[in-house]
Amino acid sequence: MATGLIALLDDVAGIAKIAAASLDDAAGQAAKASGKAAGVVIDDTAVAPSYVVGFAAERELPIVGKIAVGSLKNKLLFLLPAALALSLFAPWAITPLLMAGGTYLCFEGAEKLYEKLVPHPEGDGDTIGEHLADPHKLEAEKVAGAIRTDLILSGEIMAITLASVADAGFATRAAVLGIVGIGITILVYGVVAIIVKADDMGMALARRDSAAVRALGRGMVKGMPSILGVLGAVGTAAMIWVGGGIVLHGMEEYHLTGLPGFVHHGAATVGAAAPVAQGFVEWAVGALGSGLFGLVLGGLIVAILNLIPRRVPHA
Repeated sequence: MATGLIALLDDVAGIAKIAAASLDDAAGQAAKASGKAAGVVIDDTAVAPSYVVGFAAERELPIVGKIAVGSLKNKLLFLLPAALALSLFAPWAITPLLMAGGTYLCFEGAEKLYEKLVPHPEGDGDTIGEHLADPHKLEAEKVAGAIRTDLILSGEIMAITLASVADAGFATRAAVLGIVGIGITILVYGVVAIIVKADDMGMALARRDSAAVRALGRGMVKGMPSILGVLGAVGTAAMIWVGGGIVLHGMEEYHLTGLPGFVHHGAATVGAAAPVAQGFVEWAVGALGSGLFGLVLGGLIVAILNLIPRRVPHA
């Protein structure tokens, strides 16, 4: 019996080692997949604070919390099962879905640029007055809109993650998707919470006795609008760059290698000519090429959806 018990313990130890190795592998693959989805994560982080602007300070963190819970539901209850089912029953659909998501990112980024460059009429005054009279309704609408936007960005993150571990076993795919979904949500909305409360932290520091601390606090308060503006610009650039890169990679999957090959060759050529930081230069030129392609693609869609309909009545 003792021998049987020892054998059983050996088996349990062996299973534990296998499980630990599997978790290590899943964690490593999750880290790699998160890196590939970094551009979408940057955009998600840049977009989210805009949904809290204009609310009372005491409502900022609760709103961020509601959006974070909605984001987790998006990833774990809807997108993760859908991604696993897709990998089992329709793996051929992963690349087209990625390309569709990449195209949408290009469109979103180009539309943001279009809205910055072309003046748009202000919203309806009655609607603004209604929102001011019912802040709870405004908060509910903002949270719902943020969760809808998160669903799109989270879908792209999960699709990129799934494509990164397409050759792994089912359990590893599930573990990686779960790790990425939870980890990125905590990262994004943790950073968002810090961003939206930075002005309050600055105000608190500005009331301290130390002159240096007060100066730091005033600088934080004055600098937040600029920081939010920079974040918005970075998010828009990340949308266009990542979206363009996804579409180019999808074209390679379908053996449409002309344009992707041109971008890769140009990046490799410039990188090889760089006296220092060859790898970084090659990456930067490749990202620029992907971004220019994404801008053209997104700009065409914006033109079709916004410019052509406006000219039809004058024809």
